[in-house]
Amino acid sequence: MDKVAFTIFGIDIMWYGVLMSLGMILGSLIAIKEAKRVGLKEDDILDLAIFAIPLGLLGARLYYVLFNLDYYLENPSQILNFRGGGMAIHGALITGFLTGYIFCKIRKLDFFKMADTVILGMPLAQSIGRWGNFINQEAHGGPTDLPWGIMVDGVKVHPTFLYESIWDLGIFIFLVMFRKNKKYDGQVLFYYIGLYSLGRFFIEGLRTDSLMIGPLRMAQVISLVFILCAILGHLYLSKKSKEEVK
Repeated sequence: MDKVAFTIFGIDIMWYGVLMSLGMILGSLIAIKEAKRVGLKEDDILDLAIFAIPLGLLGARLYYVLFNLDYYLENPSQILNFRGGGMAIHGALITGFLTGYIFCKIRKLDFFKMADTVILGMPLAQSIGRWGNFINQEAHGGPTDLPWGIMVDGVKVHPTFLYESIWDLGIFIFLVMFRKNKKYDGQVLFYYIGLYSLGRFFIEGLRTDSLMIGPLRMAQVISLVFILCAILGHLYLSKKSKEEVK
């Protein structure tokens, strides 16, 4: 499949960018709808998106650059070449969390209530965006004989993009069904972090293009850290919520 979706004024617009944009738009619309349900202002969601989306993209890029530093030190002009590929979702998540926390502090908003609202559409956006990897023939796994394997450069390989897309879609469906029954603000956030990281840990083990830190797959290390944070965060806020009810 052609990586170029269409061309405007001589500039090629890639399918990967189109799918990422579609995911972010749908994620934002879901957050706006959820904000109305929980009593948050639509303007606060839109204002946060204005900061969080571009900073998240920048964080995703710089995270990737950091773990390929030797190449980019020799080719500094490529550091901000987003069209050249190289984005890491963990970088986007870390930057997004920090941006959201600072934003809520400035606006005097409840961070966890806002986070539960904004994060709801995130797994759907990721599920859509992963199909850009399929079009680019990247983020795939090693050789396999499984019937759902895909052909890349003449080799049948694990479609790890598909595994993560399905996993992310499942997380989205679960969070939508669960959110009305949550026990405390922040629970949707921590469930997302834990569930996404759990799936990413195992899927990353199949990939052949992982960012590495020494002998370790960086995404697996970060996933374990995120899982630990999700468990500790859940335990802390759950206990705090029960104490406030007494």
